[in-house]
Amino acid sequence: MKLSEESCRPVEKGERPLSGSEVQELAREVPGWAQRNSAIEREFRFKDFSEAVEFVNEVAGLASAEDHHPDISIMYNKVGLRLETHKIGGLSRNDFILAAKIDEMKAH
Repeated sequence: MKLSEESCRPVEKGERPLSGSEVQELAREVPGWAQRNSAIEREFRFKDFSEAVEFVNEVAGLASAEDHHPDISIMYNKVGLRLETHKIGGLSRNDFILAAKIDEMKAH
């Protein structure tokens, strides 16, 4: 099953973040995302501010449906997304599931 076909699940406090090898394996499914410290990040570019905000609104809807929320920054026509599971202080499978869903959404 592709990551984009999975659903985010509740993460319990005290759960361990993914190991380095687990991160590397899942990262292969979301090649546009880069690991930085305890998160994965990606920047998306658009024609203008309106398109950037429209994309952010789509991401917000998806994030709410999955109950897993990225940090979002908008710089005119660029949107930066950062995913990490704050509750466990690192990366969980949910971060990669949401990244895959965002990539799929952006492709359509």
